[in-house]
Amino acid sequence: MAHLIIISGLIFLVAVVMTMVGKGGGNFYVVILTIAGIPMHEAATTGQFILFSASVAAIMVFQKNKSISWTLAVWMGTFSSLSALGGGYFSHIFNGFSLKLIFAVMLVMAGIVMLVPVSENQHRTSNELFGVVDIKSGNELYSVNLLIALPVIALTGFVSGMVGISGGSFLVPLMVLACGVPMHTAVGTASTLIAAISFMGFAGHAVRGDFNPSVAIPLAVIAIIGGILGGKLALRTKPMNLKKLFAYTNWVAAFFMIINALHTKGII
Repeated sequence: MAHLIIISGLIFLVAVVMTMVGKGGGNFYVVILTIAGIPMHEAATTGQFILFSASVAAIMVFQKNKSISWTLAVWMGTFSSLSALGGGYFSHIFNGFSLKLIFAVMLVMAGIVMLVPVSENQHRTSNELFGVVDIKSGNELYSVNLLIALPVIALTGFVSGMVGISGGSFLVPLMVLACGVPMHTAVGTASTLIAAISFMGFAGHAVRGDFNPSVAIPLAVIAIIGGILGGKLALRTKPMNLKKLFAYTNWVAAFFMIINALHTKGII
């Protein structure tokens, strides 16, 4: 009983914190489930289902507050998915140790750039500058420089596909820095992309027969509660504090990734 309570508490905590910063946290779910003794394939399937459930719950909260740019989500999801395909294809160029170090470096960099002061919501018409388009989200209008955003999106998707992650750790800084989107909208929009990616991952695992509803559904309910709470907390938290939380969680993940890489290599 105590074992189940601990697992549920950890799942809830991850759902709240990861939803607040728009990162998903699927890797944390898998680690928790495998430590609990669940086989890897079932843990991956359950983790994707939990991630999808928490993300959908967060979407409802963010959509009610009009903090999702569906236009940005569609074209960003399209470009990042296509480049992720290329990243996955060329991932064989690097060994597992190198990929883990690349992932860790990217996490550290994403955390650092999130702390760089930027001017959000700079209004200007798309006719003023070549390559600049206007995207409307709720009652707000954001100008996105495609000449900057598209190459960064392509690079983000490529690296995400190469190391086998959903890219949640890079989507938010991408939208904030390359697209000039406010932090709350970036987190809400990232939740939609994470939901789509996690659902496809879950479906792929489920058709292989790795889905155990007796374990996944109760944990998903807990994650849904955490996702709703995380979404509400995100909307009430100052953007700068969200950025700091995003950076800190990225650095923690990078630290554990480096330790794992060194341990796998036999260095420590």
